Amino acid sequence: MIIIQHSMKNSKRKKGGSTKMNYLAPSILAADFCELGKEIEIVEKAGVPYLHIDIMDGMFVPSISFGMPVFACVRKYSNLFMDVHMMVEKPERYVEELIELGADGVTIHIEACDCVEETLEKIKELGAKPGIAINPNTPVSEIIPYMELVDMVLVMTVQPGFGGQSFIVECLDKIREVRRIIDKSYPDVKLEIDGGVRLDNLEMNLEAGANVIVTGSAIFKGDIETNVKEFLKRM
Repeated sequence: MIIIQHSMKNSKRKKGGSTKMNYLAPSILAADFCELGKEIEIVEKAGVPYLHIDIMDGMFVPSISFGMPVFACVRKYSNLFMDVHMMVEKPERYVEELIELGADGVTIHIEACDCVEETLEKIKELGAKPGIAINPNTPVSEIIPYMELVDMVLVMTVQPGFGGQSFIVECLDKIREVRRIIDKSYPDVKLEIDGGVRLDNLEMNLEAGANVIVTGSAIFKGDIETNVKEFLKRM
């Protein structure tokens, strides 16, 4: 499987001389499903490194998005890093099949999993990058015991389950808190945000410490190529 290499033009120089790479991850939840393959091809050619896949079960969140058959088709259309976000109850039931189908990263919600440590370890053992997600109302302290097991922390900046919501500004404090923890003890862990991110709030999220930016409507509504290029230019 080909993994796209990320250029240094999408990085930010931090104080002290270290570099924090920034990544754009368009969420196909906002894509036109009648044109899904075509739109994935557009974002890949425009230079994004990740593709964000939201899997919802109608239980952990009210909505149902798509499951294994759709993901299997998406994988065939692209060599991008498949960033799978599991908004499902008991995600441990599905991680093996997802990884077999080509998930490069699998993020589970701490609020939805009864065996967090075992599931994260299983994801890693199966060859994918484990991630842990927290909802806006979940304290950061809940994920600290698992930080050494993950490749990425996902901070939800809307209530999960529906696309097109407005960014919750109060989540900036949570992003900053997670960034401080990462910088102090887990420098290789990425900090992803998901929900309501647009060009007009991108900068404050980057400044707060996010470095994997999930956005759906801001990419797939309108001219997709132009939207991607504008995001990448500002990252």
